[in-house]
Amino acid sequence: MNYPFNAEQGLVIVRAKLVGPSGNAILRLALDTGATSSMINVAMLVAIGYDPSIEQARHQVTTGSGVEYVPRISLNEINALGRKRVYFPILAHTLPPSAGIDGLLGLDFLRSCRLTADFRDGFINLD
Repeated sequence: MNYPFNAEQGLVIVRAKLVGPSGNAILRLALDTGATSSMINVAMLVAIGYDPSIEQARHQVTTGSGVEYVPRISLNEINALGRKRVYFPILAHTLPPSAGIDGLLGLDFLRSCRLTADFRDGFINLD
């Protein structure tokens, strides 16, 4: 199935549904093939019942502003681009409001799939 995106915009934005312990949310995630791990804004995770602050282990992340250590959380479920993942590990990180997105959909979500991004016609397909 093809999922449309605006090829004229700077980021490829996809919609994702997250299922948490106390609710669900539809998020706007940037498709980021340069990100090894998917990342969700802490505020969105808290809104659906996760508490990143109780996670003891921190994982090193290299961002544009340097190296940071962030918690990894296992999502009950995430649905994006026609794919459903359960107990999917993501990184919890605070994103600036100016980012205009709720997180990143990284390579870990795309592995074992064939990704086609057609920038001329503005669609993504994940087989």
